[in-house]
Amino acid sequence: MGPWRQLRAIALLPGMGALVVPAALVWRSGVDVAWGLPTALAGLVLLLGAGLIGIGLLLVVQTVMLLVRVGRGTLAPWDPTVRLVVRGPYRRVRNPMISGVLAILLGEAAVLGSPALLAWAGAFLLANALYLPLVEERSLLRRFGDDYARYRAHVPRWVPRATAWEPPRGMA
Repeated sequence: MGPWRQLRAIALLPGMGALVVPAALVWRSGVDVAWGLPTALAGLVLLLGAGLIGIGLLLVVQTVMLLVRVGRGTLAPWDPTVRLVVRGPYRRVRNPMISGVLAILLGEAAVLGSPALLAWAGAFLLANALYLPLVEERSLLRRFGDDYARYRAHVPRWVPRATAWEPPRGMA
């Protein structure tokens, strides 16, 4: 699998959602770093925002690497994985990529003090709350059958499990 396939999927999906749209929103609406809070509180908000961005980036990178190495595909619906991925963060939550992008968006909103970015984070969450069960999960069930049904029964869509799920022997 060539790197161009991966780069195109990353640029068009998390890249647009976490970088391009937020940049356009901030360009139009402006920035109020850490919401204009007093210095001590602003420092806490900046730390929280930076932490969220860091966690989000880590999740995005981990999931992309797993989709390439284990799933042998991309994160894009037009170029999906050929194997079900149930490793790493996928053992705790079914949509770590979405969680990662959402963490990045919330971190950006905190750091930049942007109500427009908070609204975008809400719209991003709502769009995925509709798309995932109506489109993506149905496609995964068709492609991976009982393995996906078993996985879906044990791993939550949004809120991570406290302990990692142990897939049965033989599942990716």
